[in-house]
Amino acid sequence: MREDYIDSIDEELEDDIRKFRDNSELIEVISQIFKSLSDPTRLKIIYALSKSKLCVSDISKLLEMSQSSISHQLAFLKAQRLVKVTRVGRRAYYSLDDEHVFCIFKDGIDHAKHKI
Repeated sequence: MREDYIDSIDEELEDDIRKFRDNSELIEVISQIFKSLSDPTRLKIIYALSKSKLCVSDISKLLEMSQSSISHQLAFLKAQRLVKVTRVGRRAYYSLDDEHVFCIFKDGIDHAKHKI
């Protein structure tokens, strides 16, 4: 991120911003990620999964919520590719999709702690 102030916009900056502005697919994906993380229940689930791979019943117990509610939120997070599922026998274990999800979440926590 640039911290200096500019008197005029150079071509490189203008080109960079134009490319981002016109990349509607990328902007939509980013928007969906932040929308997905805007729900308190989903944030609690993401936090739990940042600590360990867990099955629905474990998450339900830890968050003191119904398995149905947790399953619904996990399906949403999976559709957004923020969590993934691994089957072990008859059990399904959920985890964060990748390190990027953890980084976004951790940065959000760090920023929030800075604000409060």
